[in-house]
Amino acid sequence: MPEGRPPGRPFLLRGFYGAGRRRVLQKRYYLNMDAPKHSSAYRFRRALNWVPLGFAYAFLYMGRYNLTVSKSVLGDALMTKAQFGEIFAVGAWVYALSFLITGPLTDKMGGRVAMLVGTAGAMFANFLMGLTLYGITFWGWNVSIATSFLFLYALNMHFQSYGAISIVTVKAPWFHVRERGTFSTIFGAMIAFGLYFAFDWGFALAEATRATAGEAPSVMARVFAAVFGLGGAGVDQNWWIFFAPAAILGAFWLIMFFFLRNTPGEAGYQDFDTGEDSVSDTGERLPIKKVFLKIITHPVLLVVCGIEFCSGILRNGIMHWYPLFAAEVGFKKGFWITDNWGLMLLLTGLAGSFLTGWCSDKLFQSRRGPMAAILYGVMGASAGVMALTLGANIWWAGIATMLISMSVTGVHGILSGTSTTDFGGAKNAGAATGIVDGMVYLGTGFQSIVIGHITPVGELAKDPSNWKLWPVFLVPFAVIGFFLSVKIWNALPKKSRRPAAVPAEPEYQPGS
Repeated sequence: MPEGRPPGRPFLLRGFYGAGRRRVLQKRYYLNMDAPKHSSAYRFRRALNWVPLGFAYAFLYMGRYNLTVSKSVLGDALMTKAQFGEIFAVGAWVYALSFLITGPLTDKMGGRVAMLVGTAGAMFANFLMGLTLYGITFWGWNVSIATSFLFLYALNMHFQSYGAISIVTVKAPWFHVRERGTFSTIFGAMIAFGLYFAFDWGFALAEATRATAGEAPSVMARVFAAVFGLGGAGVDQNWWIFFAPAAILGAFWLIMFFFLRNTPGEAGYQDFDTGEDSVSDTGERLPIKKVFLKIITHPVLLVVCGIEFCSGILRNGIMHWYPLFAAEVGFKKGFWITDNWGLMLLLTGLAGSFLTGWCSDKLFQSRRGPMAAILYGVMGASAGVMALTLGANIWWAGIATMLISMSVTGVHGILSGTSTTDFGGAKNAGAATGIVDGMVYLGTGFQSIVIGHITPVGELAKDPSNWKLWPVFLVPFAVIGFFLSVKIWNALPKKSRRPAAVPAEPEYQPGS
């Protein structure tokens, strides 16, 4: 039987003969592996671990996508769409390639230290980007924003690359395979909150920092104005779009320092068998070159890499460009979806994450492929609707973007956040997640360059029909993602023995 594959083939690809018997065999195979029963004390300590970690990861998103917010307020005079696309593309590619370094480092030094390093580095890089805008305004620095941000945003994205691999590495010893659909819900929810912070809080910051206060500022704009003393300064205080995330990341760095632990054993609980596979024969940590070779020859993880490349194109192809499209065409203000873009990404992300995680564990016996295939089908149909209705009623394209956002967040959480440790193993989780998540950002960089150069500029950008190449570009990648997901429809880790449950009364470990 091929590695990672239970008996039988995906329903869409197999004939009808013997189908009943195969279904019975599959059901027995999937149900042979039970999740451990945890004590309430263990579940509380696990939550104390991932809640600060998860929100720190969410605020890393705020310190990542504030570049999109800054593009909106700086305008084409200081940063063109092509320059924005190039800056984000370089950052995305640095993020992707950094995993070759940060992945093995995280496996070696542990997710806790890696997350602290990444958070501190992203905080510093955001501070420097804010300082650049402040220096140009008050100190007369004669520097190009596009050029300086090209370097500083790349630095930011290098440190950002520690985030996903740290959260997955720390997660691996705390969650059994049969619980990781649930964790993908948590992971996707943190991404959704991060997008909410990045866009709604980010645009609220931008609103609060205007030289002249608006007539009816939003609630969060008033909060930021009160907390940081913003607004009414006679000059747009755009640097706070970067300073504020840096300050928040600093606060969560302190919280994680005191509460975050790598394993249950470090927190005073008994470690347990999580039921996962490994890219190594004995589960030991491997050098990055061997992990890479194992992944590109692994029948499941290689396909996951291809799916996640498509996810990077679709996620950022919508998330970045739809607000810019709305602003250029002229309906961003007054249209409910774009007025609450961050909230929409939060709600759709939560829906996609909970739906995907629950269905994966409860309906598909912890298989990740079925939900990925279903959601890619939704994305393909939605991108097609966008291409056909972009110049018609704005609600059609708006709803389509919400469905794509919901679907891609669910897919990303279940694959990058879960499948990598299901099949890669806890000791190689950093390297495996790094390579898979790196594919997301290779796709992100690719779409940034392409869409940045196929979208209209100037007066042409005000006509929505001139933007049709944008959703048309997304459709084939949704189709590719769907067929790749069908290919791993039945993929599940080989191990099927029953793990020992975490004891109700944990053993005390000095120093934990």
